[in-house]
Amino acid sequence: MLKDTDAPVGSEAESTKPNASNASSNFHQAATQAQDHQLMLSAPLIAVARTPNTLFVVSPDLDDETLFAYASESLALASVMAGEFAGMLNGTQRNKMLALQQVILLGELALNRRLDATI
Repeated sequence: MLKDTDAPVGSEAESTKPNASNASSNFHQAATQAQDHQLMLSAPLIAVARTPNTLFVVSPDLDDETLFAYASESLALASVMAGEFAGMLNGTQRNKMLALQQVILLGELALNRRLDATI
């Protein structure tokens, strides 16, 4: 099998080889290294046991209704803050914040429905 280095010197095939110039070769090598680094192809994935941080712990003896109510109130507060912040913005920034507020509201609605089912 012929490789691109097997082309005769001075032939058209040699002049069209990728990375024929030194600068192009260096750029190609740097780009390949950057891709490998970003994709972490050189480092194998290792499963690491996750140990949760115990700085903030939700009491394990709390019932679901209490947890749902607290989460619902937190989402309601986040929605109000997002709405107030959206009022200070203009254009696309405002639209993005209003979209975030809508996502928060949808989460709150789903949580409230689950909360209603537990009562």
